[in-house]
Amino acid sequence: MRSLLIFSTLFWLLSCASTPSPRQVDIGADVPQNWTSLPLESGDVDTLWWQAFQDDQLAALLDEAFERNYDLQIAAANLDAASAQATIAGAGKYPQVSAGASGSRRKQNFIGLPIPGAGDGVITNLNNTFGVSLDLSWEVDLWGRIRAEHISAVANVEAARADYEGARLSLAAQVTKSWFAAIEANRQVELSKATVENLELSHEQVSQRYESGVTSSLDYRLSLANLENARATMLQRQSQYDIVVRQLEILLGRYPAAALDVQQGLPSVAGVVPAGLPADIITRRPDLIAAERRWLAGDAAVSAAKRALLPRISLTGSTGTSTEELKDILNGDFSIWSIAGNILQPLFQGGRLRANVKLNKSQAEIAKIRYVQSMLNAFSEIETALANESYLKDREASLRIATEQSLAARELAESQYNRGISDFLSMLETQRSAYNSESLFISARRARLEARIDLYLALGGGFNYDKSDNREL
Repeated sequence: MRSLLIFSTLFWLLSCASTPSPRQVDIGADVPQNWTSLPLESGDVDTLWWQAFQDDQLAALLDEAFERNYDLQIAAANLDAASAQATIAGAGKYPQVSAGASGSRRKQNFIGLPIPGAGDGVITNLNNTFGVSLDLSWEVDLWGRIRAEHISAVANVEAARADYEGARLSLAAQVTKSWFAAIEANRQVELSKATVENLELSHEQVSQRYESGVTSSLDYRLSLANLENARATMLQRQSQYDIVVRQLEILLGRYPAAALDVQQGLPSVAGVVPAGLPADIITRRPDLIAAERRWLAGDAAVSAAKRALLPRISLTGSTGTSTEELKDILNGDFSIWSIAGNILQPLFQGGRLRANVKLNKSQAEIAKIRYVQSMLNAFSEIETALANESYLKDREASLRIATEQSLAARELAESQYNRGISDFLSMLETQRSAYNSESLFISARRARLEARIDLYLALGGGFNYDKSDNREL
């Protein structure tokens, strides 16, 4: 009983495997406590970041994308594959048990034996053999090689899980950006249509004045050219709208028929970036989590490769019965058993094992370098997104004023031209200015929305962050 307890305790200790907590690494640069690109303000934070836009149709599209997008399904399948691989890697920690049953019937002929009553000298003997067995084998993981292999596999599962979360986050950003791009494209189509209608009226007025001899052919030709350019722009906008909608439908797993119903208005950028965002918020970014876990998997693989140089100890055992009568198959009087142990020490394999250690060291170093590089890229993405928050906000405000003034100037120029107190070139310039300003303002609104999405993406989610569990609230 005491031996069984010692054996069970040893088995439990050798079987346990868990991945260490995330490690810190010196990236070779001073990391500030707060972001440097923007003086942050206090403000309300969002829960799920896309809900901050208060767009029910967007939320429905995201639910559809999460369910039907094929790239996300591939990421989920990769996670399942990594989980299965971890199970395979960890199976060696446990005893391998198998059961078997066998049955055979054998006929033997003995010819020419001097046995009384043998007749022609041929004796036939029939033998039946039946057996059942329970076989057990276990490699004693004395040096921790199997445990290290399991840790490496589990770390790869965690990396695959982070890859899945990253794919989901990226998909949400792509769908949201595509949705806003479709809204902008639709708004640009409506603006170009309204511009064509406005220029048609202007051209009609110019034509009447030309036919009356009030204006020259120059005004007539400029007016017609301006109208046809506007029509060409409208067709271009309609083509761009179809392309954007088809791209969005692909993300949703739909057939790209450009049949999605798109609303006309872009939402405003919700709230402000909250004060005091910690620099270590990037530890929840899925790509950094995946990179760190792969670094850990590489280190564990190095450990396993080193331990492969050490002796391997294996235990095998078997028990069962063997009998000539099927009815005695469960009879303990016919029981058989065996137990054995062996030790195997690699001596010469042409340098394969030591080269494997070197290979795994190199791969682990590559994984570490990639992690550091990914961290620097993450800092750059966040700082850039924060800086864009300020630049695009000011740009949108300027374009808003420019659009209001350009529209007012166009109305004034058209009125003055109709009354004959202004020339056609002045009206033409104000019409072009009004269209360009309004088009740029629509694009600026979408650019600011995309910058906020980029910030959410760079931070690994919304603004609300609890450092204790490294997840989005």
